[in-house]
Amino acid sequence: MGFAKLTYKLTAGSEASDPKAARRVATHVTALTATKLADGLIDPKLVLAWLMNAIGAPGYLIGVLVPVRESGSLLPQLVLAQRIEQSRYRKYYWAAGSALQGLAALGIAAAALLLPGVMAGWVILGCLAMLALARSACSASYKDILARTVDKGKRGSVSGTAGTVAASGVFLFAILLSTGLLPRSPMAISLVVAVSGLLWLGAAAVFARLNEPEAEPQSEEGFSPQELLRPLRQDSELRRYIGTRALLISTALAPPFLVMLGGRDAESGFGNLGLLVLASSIAAIVSSYIWGKLSDRSSRQTLMVSGALSAVTLAAAAAFGWGEGVVASAVVACFVFVAQIAYQGARAGRKTHLTDMDTDGHTSVYTALSNTMIGVLLLLGGGFGLLADAVGAAPVLALLALLSGLGAALGSRLSEVQEDAEG
Repeated sequence: MGFAKLTYKLTAGSEASDPKAARRVATHVTALTATKLADGLIDPKLVLAWLMNAIGAPGYLIGVLVPVRESGSLLPQLVLAQRIEQSRYRKYYWAAGSALQGLAALGIAAAALLLPGVMAGWVILGCLAMLALARSACSASYKDILARTVDKGKRGSVSGTAGTVAASGVFLFAILLSTGLLPRSPMAISLVVAVSGLLWLGAAAVFARLNEPEAEPQSEEGFSPQELLRPLRQDSELRRYIGTRALLISTALAPPFLVMLGGRDAESGFGNLGLLVLASSIAAIVSSYIWGKLSDRSSRQTLMVSGALSAVTLAAAAAFGWGEGVVASAVVACFVFVAQIAYQGARAGRKTHLTDMDTDGHTSVYTALSNTMIGVLLLLGGGFGLLADAVGAAPVLALLALLSGLGAALGSRLSEVQEDAEG
């Protein structure tokens, strides 16, 4: 009870705590913190890529880690939404998804420790695909669960609090990694991946005990292709939201191209990897909670500010890359730091905006529809890598800066959904 009250006060300010509400908030924060920390420890862009390279997995497998992870967690959601909205209790989908992610992470660790390079690479990729598919169940169900168990005005803070605590754990991991206190060996990193698996399993056990009110199941007739796409035709706010989110994909795609500014040396040293993880985790620590609170006040303004910040940062990085050629690792880390702050804002804003939108009880469908469309665009986003091979990182960053700016502009046309709810 003590932790529940503390968490509720942390996310709800000075309001008098309702014991049941406090327990629900504590459950959300605890489970989210564990899964966010697990995400940071297994990060495909950095940790898994290094691990696969260290055990001798082929480069073509390493190159598809991020597309498999990102698109795999989004594309199945439209199908899952049907099952979720026909269920009276949705928490079990989230818990099952978290448990499967844990098992997949343990499989990745075992493959890295026990199998030879090429075989290990294929098994790791398969386990990552399983992890991504399991994650899609969590993503498709979570906003609906959050909307029915946590009051509006506190939801962004729940995510922000969990993000800050988890980022602190990732920061500690980065410190240990950079200083050499954590051995820089495949065995040590594999054990870290195994820890992430245990965190997902623990989160599943915690979330399964959430006090979730019974939901009204939706009929199967509402899940024909025409009905699933109807919100996209009829809801202009949803169209603007998806457009804004699509443009702000640029905040997620930017970090690899920022790293490319440092040349090959920035990719070869494990110390530089530690520096990048440090920059990313510090950005999350200093910004997650603030972005969460701001998104509870206005998710529209959060998306506008984060998009503008990304546009300015990526434009500056592009100009620096054109002018300097190879950029020092410390400078790259600074750009990554600010860009990740912008990414955290875009992430907090889009999540809170969709949760607080009027979806007429179809939050899962809205979530799955938008995530499926974004998943397709993320697959197409792999083309930026081919473009970077042809013309270099700086022009790609300039293009991503333009997309971020357009995202901020389109975000200004969104509704103030928090004010609409209060009215």
